[in-house]
Amino acid sequence: MKRILVAPLAAATLLVAALAGCSTGSTDATAGAADPTTTTTVDPDAFPVRIEHALGETTIEAEPTRVATLGWTDQDSAVALGVVPVGATKITWGGNEDGSTAWFDAAVEEAGAEAPVRYDDADGAPIDEIAELAPDLILATNSGITEAEYAKLSKIAPVVAYPEAPWTTSWQTSLEMIGRALGRTALAEEVAAETETTLEEASADNPELDGAELIYGYLTPTDLSTVGIYAPADPRVAILRDLGMVDAPAVADAIKPGEFYGTVSAEQASELGSDVFITWVESSDDVTQIEQDRLVGAIPAVAGGHFYAEDDKATAMASTNPTPLSIPVIISDFVPHVVAAIEGA
Repeated sequence: MKRILVAPLAAATLLVAALAGCSTGSTDATAGAADPTTTTTVDPDAFPVRIEHALGETTIEAEPTRVATLGWTDQDSAVALGVVPVGATKITWGGNEDGSTAWFDAAVEEAGAEAPVRYDDADGAPIDEIAELAPDLILATNSGITEAEYAKLSKIAPVVAYPEAPWTTSWQTSLEMIGRALGRTALAEEVAAETETTLEEASADNPELDGAELIYGYLTPTDLSTVGIYAPADPRVAILRDLGMVDAPAVADAIKPGEFYGTVSAEQASELGSDVFITWVESSDDVTQIEQDRLVGAIPAVAGGHFYAEDDKATAMASTNPTPLSIPVIISDFVPHVVAAIEGA
């Protein structure tokens, strides 16, 4: 598999390089599957462990050696803890030609491991493909698996699902849950502390973020009749709150209780006041259409030049799915554009 290394990944690579010890295990892996690799050891008395989540309670009796992941972040957290999964979800939007990401590939290469098998979840959890890998643990802490899928997956191996709602698990919670599931709670705490320090340093380096009112929205030229708004619980918003930004007042009005996304009629776009409006687009051509639209172009931040639409899908992928591995990329490739938009540049 081709692995891509770029300069902004230095922090992510150093994180993996710092993981202690190196013990590569081998097993009777199924044909085409990578041999499992670990570069860290479990905590004393880590197992058995019981983990509660939105779909039930899962008991893991012993250290997992063949880990499969679902969602678009669990694989990053596992590798950050020194466990390379044998299978992971294919990144079909914002991923590279191998269905992976540059920061994940760099971490796997640093660990001296084989890349995991990638399976597509566009039509739901690929249960048969996961079963073929014979995993002994399935991580889905930031996924959208249903109760029916959970029941089927649980017949293959213990499954750790999201703690509350699909797709809204913060990187901190996901890392903590995965740390427990892998028997590496102490290391998860260390990685979390290092990542928090990285965020604190980024916040200090970018004082413009502190207290800036944010709307992270969704706009598409194919339908500009509504303005989508992501809730504070959505990871792409939560990471910017970690950096000191705050929700614009209009966000609370747009989001119904328990939901991570809401919509506002474009007729009300002029009422969506904020210091900055952030979104992502399929191409740079979309930006012009949004700015020139009679209604959504009246969003105060758009009209006032405080609008940032990310058209690089890899960068948008990183910012949408923050993890200990992608956060350095967010800081180097995404945050400067947010600051520029706040300043009206």
